[in-house]
Amino acid sequence: MNSASISEAASKTVDQVRLEANQKLNPQRKAALGQFMTPLSVANFMASLFSPTNSPIRLLDAGAGVGSLTDAFINKWGSQGVTVSAYEIDPTLIAYLQQTLHNFGNGTFHSNLITRDFIEDAAYKITLGTAGPGYTHAILNPPYKKINSDSAHRALLRAVGLETVNLYSAFVGLALQLMAKNGEIVAIIPRSFCNGLYYKPFRQWVLERSSIEQIHLFHSRTSAFNDDEVLQENVIIKLIAAKPQGKVIITTSSDTTFSDLESHSYAFTEIVQDQQDQSFIHIPVSPAHTGQSEVPLATHTLEEVGLEVSTGPVVDFRLKEFLRDQPDATTVPLLYPTHFVNGTLEWPRKAKKPNAIVHNSETRKWLYPSGFYTVVRRFSSKEERRRVVANVVDPASFNSNEIGFENHLNVFHSAKKGLSADIAHGLAAFLNSTAVDDFFRRFSGHTQVNATDLRLLKYPSLGDLQLLGHWAQAQAPLTQESIDQHTRKLHGQRK
Repeated sequence: MNSASISEAASKTVDQVRLEANQKLNPQRKAALGQFMTPLSVANFMASLFSPTNSPIRLLDAGAGVGSLTDAFINKWGSQGVTVSAYEIDPTLIAYLQQTLHNFGNGTFHSNLITRDFIEDAAYKITLGTAGPGYTHAILNPPYKKINSDSAHRALLRAVGLETVNLYSAFVGLALQLMAKNGEIVAIIPRSFCNGLYYKPFRQWVLERSSIEQIHLFHSRTSAFNDDEVLQENVIIKLIAAKPQGKVIITTSSDTTFSDLESHSYAFTEIVQDQQDQSFIHIPVSPAHTGQSEVPLATHTLEEVGLEVSTGPVVDFRLKEFLRDQPDATTVPLLYPTHFVNGTLEWPRKAKKPNAIVHNSETRKWLYPSGFYTVVRRFSSKEERRRVVANVVDPASFNSNEIGFENHLNVFHSAKKGLSADIAHGLAAFLNSTAVDDFFRRFSGHTQVNATDLRLLKYPSLGDLQLLGHWAQAQAPLTQESIDQHTRKLHGQRK
């Protein structure tokens, strides 16, 4: 058996170990630690992204699991002159990891299996200045789990100057701080860091300390960790510490076989856009899709057209005592996403959610005056093709002077008052266009559609919204094809 065959056999063994260990993990502890182990094909692809080197390698594998990533790295680049620091705290996985590291033998390969918490260990080393010469390479599949604002982890991260909300961004941020100059990091992480306020400090941390060399995007958001049934859009990102930023390579594939891999190079300004001081990261799927300039009629900010968007203010569990299954003389309508079915408002509706909220001095401040509104659901389901789904609230649907919007809806309004019928319908038609949904998917990795994300979009002028809304109300039925055709037609008339 030649060396390539030996390496391939060893990798298959480690991948079998990964599947075996995955079955043995306690589900509650796995969820608590945010553990999702790396499939063989993904590990091999990640290892292939590093640059060849003849220099000694100091490799970091934080959250190493059974050692799949280290194994892929060694199989690709060899074990000679490699020192690996593998962090793992789960006792079940540590036993498997020991065996993986042992398989590489001695010689000039050295391994340090570290059973301490990576965030604690890294933060102390950075704070005390005892981190050493820095890692030359890091290959990471960090845990995915929110960090509580009052937790010990959050305090440690703040001590080193990193403000972030999830374990995965904490791991990448700390690893970057531990890298030697020109050290390379390859990590598979959720795409959610690309936009939004919560990850803004992390994006700035990364951009200040490294260059983005490559991002790989999977077309399917369930692909990367399908063994664990993870509904999460993931990207593989390559960073180089303290290197001036150049062009960025974007690769894409339908799934983890990488059989239809495509690669394109982009100017950095096409990838990182400092819109409203957000520094959000835009991942085009092809050179033809690099910005919102391609979206028909998208010419103005929301502020420029005099409109606002806010998250629905009624948080049901906080106002539970005032919620009612059915309306009565003491209530006003309360709208949830479930009240919108195939583009139509159905209220009241027999469903698990309440239909009304008591109107009194305690709830009044959370209500909107009756009127036309455009609403967008904050969460898309696994089965839905679209990310952005907009609907119109027509005041004729209710006999009420006020309306409640539950927190899972985003509400377009004018100074917390209703819109004209034409504007509301025009906004809904524009937001439901295929071009808007495609663009949103390219810059947002969330399954969520937050008000902040909607504020970052460009919109038609007020006049075009009125024209679009007037047209939309005359259509029966209003179809996806007709929306797309009409927005392109209006756009062509404006050129």
